[in-house]
Amino acid sequence: MSSSHFDPAPWLDACRRMVSGIDEVLADHATTVDRAVVVGLGEGGDRTLVIDELAEDAVFAELTKLSEDGLAFTAVGEERGEVDFGSRDIAVLVDPIDGSLNAKRVGGPCALSIAVATGWTVEDVVFGFVHDFHAGEEWVAVSGEGATLNGLPLDPSLPARIREDGKVEILGIESADPRWVVGAGDELLNAAYRLRALGAIAVTLCQVAAARYDAMVSLRDCRAVDAAAAQLVVREAGGLVCFPGLDSPLAAPLDLVGHAPVAAGRDQQSLDIAISVAARAAKE
Repeated sequence: MSSSHFDPAPWLDACRRMVSGIDEVLADHATTVDRAVVVGLGEGGDRTLVIDELAEDAVFAELTKLSEDGLAFTAVGEERGEVDFGSRDIAVLVDPIDGSLNAKRVGGPCALSIAVATGWTVEDVVFGFVHDFHAGEEWVAVSGEGATLNGLPLDPSLPARIREDGKVEILGIESADPRWVVGAGDELLNAAYRLRALGAIAVTLCQVAAARYDAMVSLRDCRAVDAAAAQLVVREAGGLVCFPGLDSPLAAPLDLVGHAPVAAGRDQQSLDIAISVAARAAKE
């Protein structure tokens, strides 16, 4: 299926129903004690919390309805891995709770991230949906049709703020393990006036889409489930995204393995600054 024949309407409706389901999960597990119960190990390699499992149940219930309505696809979920819904022509990348540590600690951004693609690389993503439960913000992008925040179009002309010293005003960093931050310290010092670490890759990318941040970078390899939806929001909002070190900027496979860092910027200069940080971090 080409992107020109893709109908986003049923996917958007389903994503909004997923949000309602996950809202119930979070409300029913309102404290850190409730949310921190470990129930297993997901296909993505992380420990599965009870809220991760129940949130993914809510997502897959809606995917099952889409399949019953005649849509055929393969879903890739952080906890379940690949699930066959009748076709590999369409890939659906599922992250029920991006920023699960924030969700566990009942503070900071956490989001539902859903990407739909007509192939198996990030470049093939044609629909991106990110809902930030903390801020109550819905980010949606359709390939070739732009991006919206809570239904309002994002302005693709918004520039990065680059200071006279060549630094971006605000750089979002993810995978912010102290060891990796220290290892990239010199490059971070040269890159940014201020750093922000939200603890949710999809949400941080969306800040670039709205020009709240000038650029962002993950200090270690990023899995597609974390970035596939939000990277389309950035690109449809006029920004640029790259997975440095791969054969092409958007060649990251749609699987559960981290193949490269993700870097984004409002323009080429801010993207290059983010890529320089990723390059330094990779050496540490």
